[in-house]
Amino acid sequence: MISISYDLLKRPLELKKTHDFCPSGNPELTVVFLHGIASSSATFALTLEYLEGTTSLKNVRFVTYDLLGSGESYKSDNLDYGYKDQLAALQNSLEKLKCSTPLVLVGHSMGTLIATRYAHEHKKSVSQLILCSPPVYTEKDLDNPAFELAISSFKEAVSIKNRGILKEKSFNQSLNKIVKNRKNYKRLLELTTPAVLIYGEGDRIIASYNIPKLVKSNPKYLSAVKVPGRHKMAREKYVKIKGVLEEMLYKS
Repeated sequence: MISISYDLLKRPLELKKTHDFCPSGNPELTVVFLHGIASSSATFALTLEYLEGTTSLKNVRFVTYDLLGSGESYKSDNLDYGYKDQLAALQNSLEKLKCSTPLVLVGHSMGTLIATRYAHEHKKSVSQLILCSPPVYTEKDLDNPAFELAISSFKEAVSIKNRGILKEKSFNQSLNKIVKNRKNYKRLLELTTPAVLIYGEGDRIIASYNIPKLVKSNPKYLSAVKVPGRHKMAREKYVKIKGVLEEMLYKS
């Protein structure tokens, strides 16, 4: 179990819930979405529109959050923005949902790492992981000078798009303490929660060549689906998410 983090005012950390809806009002499954770095829960707007418009998923509760330092969630220079803070806030937020259904965590990019780490530390709490565009860097990747150049280019592109986000502590800390964390790959190898890794065949951000190796090393719990496209959430990924959820609902 992780320790509960508090800010200087001694209030439990929580994520800002931005969406909470079940089409039928009678949920049999709760799906929580976690977005990536330099983003927000708006990442999943089209995903939700597609999934909630699907009759087969009418009994699914869909929930989105903004991670700490993103969107409408809490921001403070007192936060570390590493795993400890994000996981504590996620734990507190999930407890407030009071859901009595199986829980599915759907992550995109950095959100896949937070979802994986949460499932690793709360093995009985999460029934399924759906990891879209997971950055799966090995220690060899992280030590490669070419990787640092790629990260620098990514940071510059993000900064231009988001008007100087490189100056924000939340971005830099999240990048260094979560995305570049050296234990990420090992956590996937050790995972004992079923996880489907969905990634675009043209995604140059996530070191996708490592995904088949991960699945081969942990075939009991990991499976992978390659779809057309690149890094962003797109229809090809929505369709695969829908399939995983349908299988959970109707597998009997």
